[in-house]
Amino acid sequence: MDMDLPNYFIADLSTENTPSREMLTDACLTLKRNRQRYLQARSTASLIRTLANVAEHWTYPHYPIRQYTFEHGPSATGFPSTTLEKGLLDFMSEITEENLQALIEQDLGHLRRMDEPCANASDRSGQRMSLALGPELIMHITAGNLPNSVFSTMLLGLLSKSSQLVKCATGTSFLTRMFAHSIYDTDPKLGACLEIAEWPGGEDDLEQAVYAEADLVTVTGSDATISAVRKQVPEDIKLLAYGHKVSACYISKGALQGFGFRALLNRAVDDIVAWNQLGCLSPHVIYVEENPELPPIQFAERLADYLKDREIEEPRGPLSAKQAAPIAARRSFYDIRAAHTPGTFCWKSEGSTDWTLIFEEDPLFQVSCLHRFIYVKRVENIQEAIGGMEKVHGKVSTIGLAASPTEANELVEVLAQWGVQRVCPMGSMQKPPLCWRHDGRPALADLLTWMDWEI
Repeated sequence: MDMDLPNYFIADLSTENTPSREMLTDACLTLKRNRQRYLQARSTASLIRTLANVAEHWTYPHYPIRQYTFEHGPSATGFPSTTLEKGLLDFMSEITEENLQALIEQDLGHLRRMDEPCANASDRSGQRMSLALGPELIMHITAGNLPNSVFSTMLLGLLSKSSQLVKCATGTSFLTRMFAHSIYDTDPKLGACLEIAEWPGGEDDLEQAVYAEADLVTVTGSDATISAVRKQVPEDIKLLAYGHKVSACYISKGALQGFGFRALLNRAVDDIVAWNQLGCLSPHVIYVEENPELPPIQFAERLADYLKDREIEEPRGPLSAKQAAPIAARRSFYDIRAAHTPGTFCWKSEGSTDWTLIFEEDPLFQVSCLHRFIYVKRVENIQEAIGGMEKVHGKVSTIGLAASPTEANELVEVLAQWGVQRVCPMGSMQKPPLCWRHDGRPALADLLTWMDWEI
């Protein structure tokens, strides 16, 4: 559709020009003034209603910003329209008044905790009331095109009544800008407390201009990026870092009792194709317990058929030569290995790198090439899978689990003790609930400081 988006944000301007230090300083000062005018005294209930309305607007097929996003998003992000639509609508479906209220009550114990000093049952016993306060200005340093994490941090920042500057890598701000425009479209005063900007990483002078005004910095990205940011951020500024993580699936012997193999295969494909497998919550490996109902090798063979069918319904989209080269190289390696090593098989799309499935008997965790490149590994039990994942110990975010009710409790306890921070049903790995504790930490409470009033 033809639509002229107004230049509300720095990133709406020409991406050929990097913002100046003075421009960023002025933006930060404006954000803090707007917060004082429009956000600081606003009630939590009002913010919840507005944010739920923002998300609801995205569900309307004729909402102009949604139409613009789905029309221009594929060229701007590399994600095909089907992937964009499914991923964004799955996210927006979580942003309801009920879920926002549940998040606040989970993290803060009281729905009005950010509005006024209040007490819950445990506070009253100690004759104490508490008020939770958000930072004046948050700087978010984001990673890549995947939108869910940055959308979540923006929502949490608004709930904490903080102004926010979101720094995107060059060429990656499109979806962040569209979400910010939808907030501005719904509530201009709330939108005026946001700024979206792009500049290349390592521009120390620009980042220092924002650090000089910020009270809290969040950073999502590689371990190298986080290490570099840690060295730059002044010691008196709070830093919340979300580093690189990997995820996997585990299918127990009794899984078919609760799913049926067709449902199980569809759930596996859902996790592989969501955001083209590019998020930290996407599986690299699917571990399948040896079982008589659907032996691991048969599961892999049928999963390859399902990946082939899903490619027709929901194509991955083209890759650059640089992105496709590692997939082609890895495929060649496994073609040779499969020809000489019993228990190794390779299924793949013909004439393209659209999808790849590698089956191995060896349980060693393998980091995928992503872009719908999945490993299936045969194991005897959860301990063998954990042994195979030892090299990524402490780096596993999510396990997508398929198990019978009698098996699930024990499996979850073992995974928790080993350090996994989230276990969810297969098929929903890239759809964490709003109340999800990212990296095992409270989502909203991490941003806040507390004032206790002893009565």
